[in-house]
Amino acid sequence: MKIVKLILPCILFLLVCSCSQKEAQQAQAPPPQVTVVVTQAKDVPIYQEFVGQIYGFKDIAIRARVEGFLTGIHFEEGSRVEKGALLYTLDSQPFEADVAAKMSKVAEAKTMEAKAKSDLDRIEPLAKEKAVSESDLDGAVARYEASVESVKAAEAILRASEIQLGYTKIYSPITGIIGKTKAKVGDFVGRSPNPVILNTVSRIDTVLVEFFITERQYLQLARRFKSEVELADKKNRKENLELILADGSVYGYKGKPEFIDRNVDPTTGAMLVQASFPNPQELLRPGQYAKVKALVTIVKDGILVPQRCVMELQGTYRVYVVGDGDKVEIRNVKTGPKIKQFWLITEGLKPGERIVYEGLQKIKEGMVVKPTVKEIESTDQKQESK
Repeated sequence: MKIVKLILPCILFLLVCSCSQKEAQQAQAPPPQVTVVVTQAKDVPIYQEFVGQIYGFKDIAIRARVEGFLTGIHFEEGSRVEKGALLYTLDSQPFEADVAAKMSKVAEAKTMEAKAKSDLDRIEPLAKEKAVSESDLDGAVARYEASVESVKAAEAILRASEIQLGYTKIYSPITGIIGKTKAKVGDFVGRSPNPVILNTVSRIDTVLVEFFITERQYLQLARRFKSEVELADKKNRKENLELILADGSVYGYKGKPEFIDRNVDPTTGAMLVQASFPNPQELLRPGQYAKVKALVTIVKDGILVPQRCVMELQGTYRVYVVGDGDKVEIRNVKTGPKIKQFWLITEGLKPGERIVYEGLQKIKEGMVVKPTVKEIESTDQKQESK
């Protein structure tokens, strides 16, 4: 029993000594080194991406305007064709026969006109001498006038037949790129269920990109975008739209808005927007998909913080701030969109504050640290918003 009474004080003494030594060591330990970034206020542009489809500046469908068998294809598929170039020929024999028949009708009408004119020329002097009655003269005049109109009608019918004959040759309405033919030589075209559209010619030195925006996006874009679209002079519209192609590359030319559709589609809640992009190398082709990047808004005096500085816990975002006396405090913040490696902070931070960038695992709230400022390159003014 005496031994136990002696051991217990010894143990307590040792515990007190060890705690004192530990506290002394902690008091003597230097503060941990951390890397911090200093917040800055700047105007931050917010961009939005929209999936769009590319169309030619003009996409003209080539159709047969008369029925018949296709007898000739006079172009190379996928090549450039000039305006007025012959593309297709149809069997013209039935139309030539019809033109010949109409020409005979014109000749017959002109013969009748000549006879009526001869009769009138013979009767007129006789009528002046009262050798024939006035009714005979009136009849001759009426027959002549009727023959003149018959000639006009026959000539009009002939012109209509010649127009139909002309439709057997199909020419390119514009200069552009022609696609794959949908009919071959020998096909009967011009009537369903045969192909109605033989081909399409597209002018692609400038292309149109159509994409859809939601009602909310429209309200964001309206003040910046709609005012430019409504300019009377299209040349004054700013080319401030970027095009991101399917391989992720940014197209070398910027585009400009052309129009916003008049209404929101009630079935989808989306609104059609059309933009134009120069295409001098003809890299872009109709049917391609691409992303249109547009400036939605500019956040005045926005604060960008590297994403690695922000911690998330159950939907709450926090950062470590090194305050006065190099003491660490935890600060709750509200975040906006991500802009590349940065995060836009909308609430909770002020310009000039120091945010812990490296060494997060070594610190806790209330701890004194030794900060080292790190310069982080500011995000480019044209980085995309996610």
